[in-house]
Amino acid sequence: STERQSPRHGGESVAEVLRAHGIKFVFTLVGGHISPILVACEKLGIRIVDTRHEATAVFAADAVARLSGTVGVAAVTAGPGLTNTVTAVKNAQMAESPLLLIGGAAATLLQGRGALQDIDQMSLFKPLCKFCASVRTVREIVPTVRKALAVAQSGTPGPVFIEFPIDTLYPYHVVEKEFAPKNTPKGLMGKIIAWYLRNHLSNLFAGAWETRDLSPLPVHIPHATEDEVQRCVELVSRAKKPVILLGSQATLPPTPADDVRKALESLGIPCFLGGMSRGMLGKNSPLHIRQNRRDALKDADLVLLAGTVCDFRLSYGRVLNRRSKIIAVNRDRSQLLKNSDMFWKPTVAIQGDAGSFLVRLSKALKGHRCPEEWPRSLKEGDAVKEKANRSKADEKTERHLNPLSVLHRVDELLAEDSIIVADGGDFVGSAAYIMRPRGPLRWLDPGAFGTLGVGGGFALGAKLCRPESEVWIVYGDGSLGYSVAEFDTFTRHKTPVIALVGNDACWSQISREQVPMLGSNVACGLAFTDYHIVADGYGGKGYLTGREDESQLDDIIKKAQKECREGKAVLLNVLIGKTNFREGSISV
Repeated sequence: STERQSPRHGGESVAEVLRAHGIKFVFTLVGGHISPILVACEKLGIRIVDTRHEATAVFAADAVARLSGTVGVAAVTAGPGLTNTVTAVKNAQMAESPLLLIGGAAATLLQGRGALQDIDQMSLFKPLCKFCASVRTVREIVPTVRKALAVAQSGTPGPVFIEFPIDTLYPYHVVEKEFAPKNTPKGLMGKIIAWYLRNHLSNLFAGAWETRDLSPLPVHIPHATEDEVQRCVELVSRAKKPVILLGSQATLPPTPADDVRKALESLGIPCFLGGMSRGMLGKNSPLHIRQNRRDALKDADLVLLAGTVCDFRLSYGRVLNRRSKIIAVNRDRSQLLKNSDMFWKPTVAIQGDAGSFLVRLSKALKGHRCPEEWPRSLKEGDAVKEKANRSKADEKTERHLNPLSVLHRVDELLAEDSIIVADGGDFVGSAAYIMRPRGPLRWLDPGAFGTLGVGGGFALGAKLCRPESEVWIVYGDGSLGYSVAEFDTFTRHKTPVIALVGNDACWSQISREQVPMLGSNVACGLAFTDYHIVADGYGGKGYLTGREDESQLDDIIKKAQKECREGKAVLLNVLIGKTNFREGSISV
């Protein structure tokens, strides 16, 4: 049955499902194709946050997914609106973030006929998403959105995409006006076309407003079997020099990050933390080892890869000692066994959730602790390396400020509840060694895709999820260019963050190899641009800091923190010189 008089529209159905799933934010860049969804969401109390670039909307949704344990949602318009999100969606896929991308589309009848912004969106997103659907009738909206949200969180989390043709989102009378022939057409062909259009319209809205279940569908998460846990208990209890490598997957729901932290502390095994798991053990844990990973892996007799993948970050598995016992746990089978046919062999490979596995392992090993002298000796190695790094921070650079010194000063003044967003190459690579996230889920970086431009979106999502926290973006002067316009978004949506820009007028990560290897700095040079003035123009507050301000650096940082608490987004444009820190670290 088709209720022709109903003023209701498909956008309301989308909003109702999102609300029933606890979605608090929808990130967008507005477009006529998706207006009904945005208006309906706002009416139901879901906050609509509009950004200055569609990629930022998706990055913000990705950050919300990581920090809140729900699905992040972005809605963008058809055509270029969607193509602008491709990099951010691919980044979410590789970072394993559960994300729903809602896209507008040309009307069902007009697809493929040259309508405005009409392209084949489905084949664009199929390789990027776990689930893609194009809604064809209004009655399909609720079941399709419910299914998409469950798929995004099941197994290995990732992005899902739903395309909404414009005629599935507007009320019957609006759509009828577009489709119905203005005058009754003459001749048989005219009558057939008129009949076809009426039929199409009736089917589009048939059963549209019947009561439907909106509640979340079950989410399927793979878990280790009892036997697998038992085998690992035996391996760990015999190990003298075990090491745990934690990846981002260890922070995924359903296990709270604090439970994972307690499990690690109870096991007493030294840990190397990567990706989203940075900060898992707090600022100064005796079990958190930050340096000399390669040496530790050479000596280890057991390595537990908890959501860590043997890709370029572990030299494809070559850094693992062939004599070590290796336990690998990963939700994704292809990631679990990556390069295991070439460079390494797992003793036990478990396709399952890393966080809950660690909790079960620690319960089964209650009372057993790793021999104390092993983590102690690794921690001593840390102290030596960090002392050397510290002395590098005290060296004078040829001009401007020493970037390592700047990062040490910021790290010392960070609020305990800070969240750090990493967006850049050389300066951010150094920050990863120096800045210490204060707790779990307080470090956001792009992940394995290494995408530049995440800064504005990640910080926006983080500040909305944790309004009380101090949110810092550590930018290179290159990466800042991608999202500096979001200072306008921070101002309009009252989400004050602090951007620390390491400004060396160069794409240094690339230049550092390009110049010695190829003898040219082409395309690597930038200018010492007045980025602080740009922040002022967007309603934020900018500070320029150079060598002559070195003695006031602490005061400037504290002033930025105060401005931020009072509601202004701040940009610290810090002029930095060159050091040989991280020399030889590669960028390809």
